Formats: sequence, structure tokens, C-alpha cells
Amino acid sequence: MVLAKTKLFDSDLQDASLFFKALGHPARLQILRYLAETKVCITGDISEELPLSRTTVNQHLTELKKAGLIQGHVNGKHTNYCLNPEKVRELKRIGKAFFKEIDVNNLKCG
Repeated sequence: MVLAKTKLFDSDLQDASLFFKALGHPARLQILRYLAETKVCITGDISEELPLSRTTVNQHLTELKKAGLIQGHVNGKHTNYCLNPEKVRELKRIGKAFFKEIDVNNLKCG
């Protein structure tokens, strides 16, 4: 049995890593911002809101869905996209806890 190297780290770091990876592109951040600003599920083409092709936007939506940050529900020929409030709250909690641990106020270097 091969153990994935990520399993060597605690679950909080693994969760943070999944979220941070999903946030690792400006298009994904813009998608999250757009969905948060609209405050409703979006039916239709989100690519109209970004300077990217529909195919590229769909790849970014897939990454956000893998992280659980957005939900996509098929409605006929269209998919309704919206934020997953539970996962966004978890992201905020994990991010806040992670960055609280990184205290740069008393660094003794440079």
C-alpha cells in the first residue's frame, strides 16, 4: 500500500491545502466573488463575467466544485451555480486559524 505524502500531515493542513489550491487562480477568486455578490444561484454562462473562454471557465468551476466551495445543480439544459455556504464558512474558519498561527510581528530575521 502506498501512502500519499499529504496523509503525513494533520487533517487541518490537508483541508487548508485543498481550499488554498482551489483559490490558486484569479479566475476562481472572481467566480467566488461574483457568486457572493449576486447572492443567488446563477443559471447560464458565467464565462460572460470573465475574460476567459467557456471551456476554461468550466475547468475553473470544476476545481471549485471539487473543493466543495460551489454547488452546481442541473436544471434541464442549464446548470445553476451557487456558493456552498457551509464550505465557505469552513474555508473562512480554516483560513483564519491558519493565518493566526503565522505571526510575523516578532520575526528575528533580516
